[in-house]
Amino acid sequence: MKSIVLAAALALVAGMAAADPVEGVWQTQADDGAYAHVRIAPCGAHLCGAIARTFKAGAEYKSENLGKPLVWDMAPDGKGGYRDGKIWQPSTGKIYKSKMALSGDVLNVSGCVGPICKKQVWNRVK
Repeated sequence: MKSIVLAAALALVAGMAAADPVEGVWQTQADDGAYAHVRIAPCGAHLCGAIARTFKAGAEYKSENLGKPLVWDMAPDGKGGYRDGKIWQPSTGKIYKSKMALSGDVLNVSGCVGPICKKQVWNRVK
């Protein structure tokens, strides 16, 4: 019985240690007067992010976009970068081919549709 408990505890610690550093909640930059908190978590072998909270004019509001995926299929490169993902811009409905770069509590997010590219800087929510 002790060995089962020990094995379970080790598995839990190993799982916590293996968490990707980008996992957590990030605040987007304002777009069309609104911004969001995006929760990034594993989705299979990749990372995805869903809209967890929405804000406009500094106050939280209940958007129809709550819970919707904003980022998906991000593949970590092992060096703080993420590539080959997609990102959705709610204000335009466009989906961009996207990549991200993590530097401490700052996440640089960029995406392109053809020759049109956009960038944002997201900050970790504490």
